[in-house]
Amino acid sequence: MKTKSEENKEKEIVEKILEDFKFRQQERKNFENTWQLNINFFLGNQYCYISPTGDITDTDKQYFWQEREVYNHIANLVELRQSKLSRVRPTLTVVPFSDDENDVACAKTSKKILKAISSKLNIAKILTMGTMWSEICGTVFYKVDWNNEIGNVVGIDEMGREIKEGDVEISVVSPFEIYPDSNTYNSLEDCVSIIYARSFHRDQVKNIWGIDVEGKDIDVFTLDSLGTSGGLGYSTLSNSMSKKLKKDQVLVLEKYEKPTIEYPLGRLTIVVGDKLVYMGDLPYINKNEGVRGFPFIRQTSIPTPNCIWGTSIVERCIPIQRSYNAIKNRKHEFLNRLTMGILSVEDGSLDIENLEEEGLSPGKVLIHRQGAQPPQLLSTGNVPIDFQYEENSLLNEFSNISGVSDLLKNKNLNYGNISGIALQLLIEQDDTRLISSAEEIKNSAKEIAKQILRLYKQYAPNAHTSRIVGDNGEVEMFYWNGCDINSEDVVFETDSELNETIAQKRSMIFEILKTGLLHDENGKLSNTVRSKLLELLGLGIWDGGQDINSLQKTQAEKENIDLLIDGKMREPLEIDDHDVHIDKHIEFMLGNQFQKANVDGKLTEIVLEHIREHKKYKNVTKIIEEGR
Repeated sequence: MKTKSEENKEKEIVEKILEDFKFRQQERKNFENTWQLNINFFLGNQYCYISPTGDITDTDKQYFWQEREVYNHIANLVELRQSKLSRVRPTLTVVPFSDDENDVACAKTSKKILKAISSKLNIAKILTMGTMWSEICGTVFYKVDWNNEIGNVVGIDEMGREIKEGDVEISVVSPFEIYPDSNTYNSLEDCVSIIYARSFHRDQVKNIWGIDVEGKDIDVFTLDSLGTSGGLGYSTLSNSMSKKLKKDQVLVLEKYEKPTIEYPLGRLTIVVGDKLVYMGDLPYINKNEGVRGFPFIRQTSIPTPNCIWGTSIVERCIPIQRSYNAIKNRKHEFLNRLTMGILSVEDGSLDIENLEEEGLSPGKVLIHRQGAQPPQLLSTGNVPIDFQYEENSLLNEFSNISGVSDLLKNKNLNYGNISGIALQLLIEQDDTRLISSAEEIKNSAKEIAKQILRLYKQYAPNAHTSRIVGDNGEVEMFYWNGCDINSEDVVFETDSELNETIAQKRSMIFEILKTGLLHDENGKLSNTVRSKLLELLGLGIWDGGQDINSLQKTQAEKENIDLLIDGKMREPLEIDDHDVHIDKHIEFMLGNQFQKANVDGKLTEIVLEHIREHKKYKNVTKIIEEGR
């Protein structure tokens, strides 16, 4: 049981965090309104604005005949940028801590771990989801977390519950859920503290934290359908994002504070509703030099100076979109007048109600008062050419401001008179404006990879089994633990993927192949190179043959691992390539990993005896071949 003073202290901590959260909400309100407006325009609810009170307000038609259709070019531009940025999926590798054989082997293992976890968690899809948020709102965050409730079962506790080994989790966090202590930082690492706010149903709170908390009505952002667009005689529904009340909700706040003199390991405080459920050190050693930090990674679309929130292209395109909708709708209103006509009728000469209800249908008989002026259609003239000029001008502005365009739809280019090199330069120039956003995605992927390795190093002391597709197309199983990760220096294997289309990659591969750089000393392609080429060409692995030399090396490395685990090595076989095995075993003996395991010197004799057996087989094979 807690004492009265402890309860009062916890209550005081909770009140301070809740008060701090309300202050941060108010400070970030203008940014939040901008994000909400951006999402509405992307979804098609484009007849709304930010009112002086700071709320998103929808506008109604001024007249029943008013055209208010939406011609959504913003969604098209975001999808076009998203499709181009989806090519930015960098291949990552790990630089060894030193040139020592053990460090090189650890770096290779780390690279395999990254490849396996990337496939397992589908990091490409996570980056795609995050990029969608950053393109619309300007900013998104990734949370790299450790979940003890997933992974393989390693035991059973006293209560009969399964104990799992745990694994890394990566989630996309929208900017609506992150509250920094100030909005004027250039990066996330500059923040003193961050509040991560979420809303849970009270039943979820009971399942996760095991406490009963009274639920409340909380404003959350949800999608809704509004009939705010349409034309004369009809209306259409468009999706919108607005605040709605959800019942029985509990506000969960996670406050992360960076290491200070008072708290050298940082501090994490979790408040569920009005109760303090956790307060302690930051859990993850996820920064350089073994420092604890925030488990969040920021990605922006366009970085903003002296501001933690990035800028979105949607913000810049909203005025153009409003003008485009206006010009198209005024144009259609003009066409309505041309097609439906405007009648001039003398007062009292006709049945006005019948004329308003039925209009001028073909073959209609108009009966007017004798001696009165017959009804006449007023001349409305032709649609002014200025409408077309303004419409084309606005379309060009969309391309200029967004930084992307579709060259195939450019009528000003005569593709028949453009060389391939000139066309390639046009494509590269067209993608230049995306380089900044592409670099943000690459840096996010790099930081995610670093934090993954650091979490495994911290939380994976036991042996793990992972699976990847090897160089020859076979499924490779490998064993590892946190001790195998001694370097977190993640770098890119390729420079830029933005301008590399599939056709360009294939052309480059064929050019390299023609030069003969990939052939061996006999002028032939090995099975490994052939399989890799087919894979890079996007044709899958057609070659069923596998490189024997690579398989022999893999088998020798497995024998070395078996020695470290079981203290035994299998007997050499006639099918072994004895030269390859002998070289790999000698290389293994000279490495630090073997030296550390061979404290009493027993392993030396086992490996030497194994090498002698390989040499015997080699000599016997040589004698047989000479006898023939």
